[in-house]
Amino acid sequence: MAAVAGPSWTRRRREVSTSDELLLRALHDEHGQALWRHVVSLTDGDHARAQDVVQETFLRAWRNPKVLADTSAARGWLFTVAKRIVIDEWRTSRSRHERVSAHLPEQVVPDTTEQAVDRHVVGAALSRLSSEHQAVLRECYFRGASVGEASKALGIPAGTVKSRTHYALRALRVALDEIGGVR
Repeated sequence: MAAVAGPSWTRRRREVSTSDELLLRALHDEHGQALWRHVVSLTDGDHARAQDVVQETFLRAWRNPKVLADTSAARGWLFTVAKRIVIDEWRTSRSRHERVSAHLPEQVVPDTTEQAVDRHVVGAALSRLSSEHQAVLRECYFRGASVGEASKALGIPAGTVKSRTHYALRALRVALDEIGGVR
């Protein structure tokens, strides 16, 4: 009995499978493009997601033989299922991850508050230094002069510029530590 039932079931399964395949193909040919356009609009133009949704929609149609049999209601069913799949994706944790976008939501504005505070603290620390130390630091660090250029501008030997710069930086560090400023 099992041998008789087996081949009979296999034949019927092949017949159903072939007819389902033809019905699914006809359903896709008739509604596939419209469904694709609709799903692309639902997924904000994400073609990869739209392909996945359309494929899942037709897979569900294939699993539901009533849809394949009633072609008059198939279009509405397909669009409803696709919409629900997109909604379900948005609700799951998969959709809460970052999405790549070509558009920035807002322009980034750099915060210059810290720089302004640092500038004020360094200015206060510089005012505590001797005029010779202030002058050499102004030339070498703020104006970007080389040792030779600072030597000419200040009218002192290059070796003196080097030693004053060294001691001025040490004095500046002490002044900054006293103020509790820049780190």
